[in-house]
Amino acid sequence: MLFMIIEHPKSGDFRAVGDRFQVHGRMLPENVVYHASWIDAQNSRCFQIMESPNREALDPWITAWNDLVDFEVVRVQTSAEFWATV
Repeated sequence: MLFMIIEHPKSGDFRAVGDRFQVHGRMLPENVVYHASWIDAQNSRCFQIMESPNREALDPWITAWNDLVDFEVVRVQTSAEFWATV
């Protein structure tokens, strides 16, 4: 399954997130795959595409970061997957 993760830094900027990332890396569970990420033009949100067998597999990763970031998790599908079912 693919998930769009939308991150909002609790402090208003991503510096603390970057500092932790430099020390600990992404801290993903084994069964979660990071695909790509983007930061919006206002530097206020990060969008990430993650792949995992289910939503619950993301929980250890979210727990590792939820003191710094508020998360919105949206299950998404590729356009090809969508059109194959229409």
